[in-house]
Amino acid sequence: MNDMRIVERTVDSHQTKITARGVQVYYGEKHALKDVDVDILDKTVTAFIGPSGCGKSTFLRCLNRMNDTVAIARVQGDIRLDGDDIYDKRVDPVQLRAKVGMVFQKPNPFPKSIYDNVAYGPRIHGLTANKAELDAIVETSLRKAALWNEVKDRLAESGTGLSGGQQQRLCIARAIATSPEVLLMDEPCSALDPIATAQVEELIDELRSQFSVVIVTHSMQQAARVSQRTAFFHLGNLVEYGETGQIFTNPKDPRTESYITGRIG
Repeated sequence: MNDMRIVERTVDSHQTKITARGVQVYYGEKHALKDVDVDILDKTVTAFIGPSGCGKSTFLRCLNRMNDTVAIARVQGDIRLDGDDIYDKRVDPVQLRAKVGMVFQKPNPFPKSIYDNVAYGPRIHGLTANKAELDAIVETSLRKAALWNEVKDRLAESGTGLSGGQQQRLCIARAIATSPEVLLMDEPCSALDPIATAQVEELIDELRSQFSVVIVTHSMQQAARVSQRTAFFHLGNLVEYGETGQIFTNPKDPRTESYITGRIG
């Protein structure tokens, strides 16, 4: 038992990427997220699951301050990336979003060329000194997104001309082009067909060797396939958080079991 505690403490102290304590979110008078405490590990896929409107996307958006863009949203509590308070007034949200990238539910490539979609972030953040460096980042990002071989001869063509699955992988390439430390994905496969979904899931598994990946999904099967840790949200509360296998096979909270077995949701 002591060994287990030592291992658990070592893992947490060395691998925690994001810590959240007492996080509350209000949209006007509505209390959307209540007192969330969680540690998100590095180089791990963490899935947020739960019924619609339970707070999982709201919490995801707290992690790169996307709620700042919602006029009536208020975020309270403490969220730290590598120990640094991301809501500190000195933190530039634009710079934070270069470190904590985001991929949205619907593929949203810019109406620009495939090349310019991926080059956009490195350009605005001044990450490259010349065209050769930018070319290298674009190629590397498209390779990491498993898209390079499909588009290498058409980089000048519009990103909006790609298929849905290719567009989503282009958005992933765009998100990782700034070398983020964390990649947030808000239901990245919900608009995709099963083949494109399988490609993106395979990609997520590969990306966790380099990033902390946090994915919101409505599909419990997807959470079971791609994640190592799962957080279950219900009615604005983080009900249970742990290893994915344990959450799905031996949940501690009856609400988690009810959701997984289809009794609530």
